[in-house]
Amino acid sequence: MTTALITGSTAGIGAAFARRLAADGHDLVLVARDTRRLREQATELHDRHGIEAEVLTADLSEDKGIETVADRLGDRRNPVDLLVNNAGFGNKGRYLEVSMADELTMLKVHCEAVLRLTSAAAGAMRERGRGGIVNVASVAAFVPRGTYGASKAWVVQFTQGAARDLAGTGVRLMALCPGFVRTEFHQRAGMGTDNIPGWMWLDADKLVTAALADLARGRTLSIPDPRYKALMGLVKVAPRGLLGGVASRTGRKYGPR
Repeated sequence: MTTALITGSTAGIGAAFARRLAADGHDLVLVARDTRRLREQATELHDRHGIEAEVLTADLSEDKGIETVADRLGDRRNPVDLLVNNAGFGNKGRYLEVSMADELTMLKVHCEAVLRLTSAAAGAMRERGRGGIVNVASVAAFVPRGTYGASKAWVVQFTQGAARDLAGTGVRLMALCPGFVRTEFHQRAGMGTDNIPGWMWLDADKLVTAALADLARGRTLSIPDPRYKALMGLVKVAPRGLLGGVASRTGRKYGPR
């Protein structure tokens, strides 16, 4: 039996990973800021699937929180076999409409925490000659659309570069790039979603199934839906200037009101 550590585990994509991995028989280390929700989640998954679920309260926007999780990932006596770096959030507003403090917090969670936790996990995994890391990014990584997209572009580039550097060590790394997923993400950011077309929404559980299949295949990038694969194919061939204008208009149309 292996152990998976999931950040941002109590909602959305993180919760879907927890459900799927518990159902597959993996023990879990559940990481989030809300201890009560973590304990409720751990109890439910233990009772339903008979797995062990460890609770680790940590705020990844703070050094102490990152260090707490990094220490757990580096524990050689209780190794973590799969890391899912899922914690993240969005800020409502365009560039210069969001406070610098909020922008820096986003970079702390999306970039610094991902770097430090990936490094802690990968070091221990390389010693054992096996392990997997999924860094949750977004299709926003592929379009010029604000700090959120820029931070997720960093996640993609970092993950794929690290995957190349660790090739042959038994450690697999993959950037997961979903589109719109029905989670608490938009609600927490105060973003309206009524104007987003139904076809653009993805199911979190199906997304996780596709992501784990891509990780097993050894892929370093997963866009887990044919609709978004087609859209990203168009993005690759579109002129950069045109793409920037379309991304800006689409953000105003389908983003926060």
